[in-house]
Amino acid sequence: MLRELPKTLHNIFESPITIGALCAIVLNIFLFECLSMRRLFALTLSFLLLSLSACALFPQRDPLNINVVGIEPLPSQELEVRFAVKLRVQNPNETAIDYNGVALDLEVNGQSLASGVSDQSGSIPRFSEAVIVVPVSVSAFSVLRQTLGLGQTQTLNNLPYVLRGKLASGVFGTMRFVDRGKLSLPGPITRTW
Repeated sequence: MLRELPKTLHNIFESPITIGALCAIVLNIFLFECLSMRRLFALTLSFLLLSLSACALFPQRDPLNINVVGIEPLPSQELEVRFAVKLRVQNPNETAIDYNGVALDLEVNGQSLASGVSDQSGSIPRFSEAVIVVPVSVSAFSVLRQTLGLGQTQTLNNLPYVLRGKLASGVFGTMRFVDRGKLSLPGPITRTW
C-alpha cells in the first residue's frame, strides 16, 4: 500500500509539493507507534521529498540578450581609467525582471581588462528592453598585462573577448549572462601623398 501511495496522490492532486507534504503526513501517521529512529528516518525522507519537489516552483526563464551599445569616458584617478558602459538588456521572458544591482567583468585575449559594479535598481518589463549604464574601471596594471599579451600576437584582428555579468535580484532571482565575440582593433593608418 505504501508503494502505491505517491502515484495515487499524484493522480489526485497533480502537485509535487502537495504530494511531498501528504506523503510526510501519511508516513508519520503509519510510523507513529514505531521506534524513534524510524520517525527520524521518515521525517528526513519527508523533508527531502518536499525540498526536491519545491524546485518545480521556480519558473524556467530564457537567457537575457545583452549588447554593449556605448562606452563613454568618466573622470579617472591616477592609475586607472573609468568608463560608463551602456548595456542594452532584452528580456525575452513572460515575466518582468526586477534587479537591484549589476556587476560586469571584461576579459580580452584571455586576460582580465575591466570590471565594474553598480547598485542601481530597476525593472525590465516582459518582452521588453532597457539600457543600463555601469561604470567600469581599467587599472594601469590591466593595461600593462594587455600590452604585454598583445606584443606576442602578430595582429590586432580577431582578439577574443568575454563579457560576464549579472543582474542581482535576491537569492534565487539573480540572472547571469555571458557575451563572447571577437574584437578587431584598427591598425596604423598609412597614407601616401
